[in-house]
Amino acid sequence: MPRLSAWAVRLSLLYLLLGFTVGAIMLANKGIPFAPWIWRLLPAHIDFLLFGFVIQLAIGIAHWILPRYQGGSRGKETLVWGAISLLNLGIWTVSCISLFNLPGQWLVVGRLLEGTAAVLFASQAWGRIRPS
Repeated sequence: MPRLSAWAVRLSLLYLLLGFTVGAIMLANKGIPFAPWIWRLLPAHIDFLLFGFVIQLAIGIAHWILPRYQGGSRGKETLVWGAISLLNLGIWTVSCISLFNLPGQWLVVGRLLEGTAAVLFASQAWGRIRPS
């Protein structure tokens, strides 16, 4: 497994842990209310699990498992590193909006970062997807 894929999978598992932890706190608060502000963590919970875990795991595994180019190259890994970096920056931007009462335009910034990460990864992986 390439180092980049290993880091993406490790990061995705950390997001799984974070997402489950935040979800457990919200679930405990639902049973025995102790802090009404806990529900402000819901967007972070969703982003951690959907983008942090699922999407990042898919990027890491796809980079590893897609067919290589002639000569054994996986293409420009800097694009995938950039995609992972932008994805994580977008996740934290969107997650911090509800926690710190940031203005709504930060949601657009966070989603643009996540979308740009998807475009970067797709541009790198597109040439490796070919009929058998």
